[in-house]
Amino acid sequence: MELPVISFISFIFGAVVGSFLNVCIYRIPAGLSISRPGSRCPACGAPVPFYHNIPIVSFLVLRGRCSACRERFSARYPFIEALTGLFAVALVHHFGLTAPAFVYFAFVSALVVITFIDLDHKIIPDRVSLPGIAAGFAASFFLPYPGVLNSAAGIAAGGGILLLVAAGYYLVSGVEGMGGGDVKLLAMVGAFLGWRGVVVTLLAGSLLGAVVGVVIMLAFGKSTKYAIPFGPFLAAGAIVYLFFGEEIITWYVRTAIGA
Repeated sequence: MELPVISFISFIFGAVVGSFLNVCIYRIPAGLSISRPGSRCPACGAPVPFYHNIPIVSFLVLRGRCSACRERFSARYPFIEALTGLFAVALVHHFGLTAPAFVYFAFVSALVVITFIDLDHKIIPDRVSLPGIAAGFAASFFLPYPGVLNSAAGIAAGGGILLLVAAGYYLVSGVEGMGGGDVKLLAMVGAFLGWRGVVVTLLAGSLLGAVVGVVIMLAFGKSTKYAIPFGPFLAAGAIVYLFFGEEIITWYVRTAIGA
């Protein structure tokens, strides 16, 4: 198959999965089933027919409104569908049509769900992170990387590092600065990416979080105690490692040796 055709099919597949991720993001924090009932308008409760549930296209055709009550839908729905589609294309380009591409697509999909739930509710649901840890470790038996031992070390390092950081922060400040959800998320990252993935994820996520935190403080006058969900930054750091991790590590080693 030609590359443009593979990319197009990958995008469509990813967008369809992104439509399901929207359901997960809405229903999981509410404790609802992600399989039943079918898609409904959050405003009037009217069922969304399948021909109005085509990723991205339906939103554009209906001009972002419910066909029954004409209430506006959030533009985040097609954004997540398009984002997941683009991730699918990027993963196929990076790994080819291989088992790792599909495994890491599942991993990235979980990160998308976690990111938007954490932004909305400041929680990272165990319904995503705990099965994610198990899935990542199980996949390590069949994938060339990270391997079983590296995955196990990643789980231990991911959970242990943040647990120590959270405990230290609480001892120094008397305030909980990090939730248990972040610990389980980094353990999930370790299961899929190994212990080196944990290190790069934590460093990249912390750097990005610090930059965003400074911008928020300067732009909106927030204090240093303003709570910012850390999950999205860890997710971003994990994705950075997934695509550029080896290059980052190689650059760092060469820089350190040169220094």
